[in-house]
Amino acid sequence: MAARWRFWCVSVTMVVALLIVCDVPSASAQRKKEMVLSEKVSQLMEWTNKRPVIRMNGDKFRRLVKAPPRNYSVIVMFTALQLHRQCVVCKQADEEFQILANSWRYSSAFTNRIFFAMVDFDEGSDVFQMLNMNSAPTFINFPAKGKPKRGDTYELQVRGFSAEQIARWIADRTDVNIRVIRPPNYAGPLMLGLLLAVIGGLVYLRRSNMEFLFNKTGWAFAALCFVLAMTSGQMWNHIRGPPYAHKNPHTGHVNYIHGSSQAQFVAETHIVLLFNGGVTLGMVLLCEAATSDMDIGKRKTF
Repeated sequence: MAARWRFWCVSVTMVVALLIVCDVPSASAQRKKEMVLSEKVSQLMEWTNKRPVIRMNGDKFRRLVKAPPRNYSVIVMFTALQLHRQCVVCKQADEEFQILANSWRYSSAFTNRIFFAMVDFDEGSDVFQMLNMNSAPTFINFPAKGKPKRGDTYELQVRGFSAEQIARWIADRTDVNIRVIRPPNYAGPLMLGLLLAVIGGLVYLRRSNMEFLFNKTGWAFAALCFVLAMTSGQMWNHIRGPPYAHKNPHTGHVNYIHGSSQAQFVAETHIVLLFNGGVTLGMVLLCEAATSDMDIGKRKTF
């Protein structure tokens, strides 16, 4: 009986020892993983404190964005900002991306849950090749866990690149809400003040004769300009902030008409505005020719 008891004690001791020995590498690997993650987060926080949008090359991208472990999301803008690339849209998108990143960096809700980064084609062409990417700008969310899904690529052509639209997309993908705070722009108030000053000056100079305020032609022209601006899509441009046109970085071909029925370029609205204005002018001239007493030659021309 004593021999059997000693046998069981020795067996249990050996099993426990084996379990401890097997668990030591696992615990060591876990501590190493936590140390690597802590170093990555500390590095990203340090860079973010200096510049809200972190510039990355191929090595930084693979180490901090692609390689595990990672408990944070990274919003990466792939762009081509060098002058010889002649990417006007890239510069406009970069300005909006900087506004968004600054809004997050100086927000009271700022945490290490998400970071903003940028990969320029001339600094990280290997990253473009690795992701099979052939256009810029492109925004991709690299989530804290797993690989980016289809929805993690921002639909630039549909939603535009305004900071507010990108912030809504980020909220959908990461549950992080960013309140966009734009730097003060005094151009609008100055122009409004100048316009009011001009109108006030005209009213003062013509104070003895206010008949111009009741001029039907003037009011009709102002209303027509407003209608043409709205029907051409200017309000959509103001809300969505689309690019003026799109230049293919490889072929250099510039597209002024968007290929999708769900989006448009600013140049496209200008073309529509000219067409609508031409049709309107034609109708006005037809009415004028039919109702005026001018000579037959001018009426035919109209």
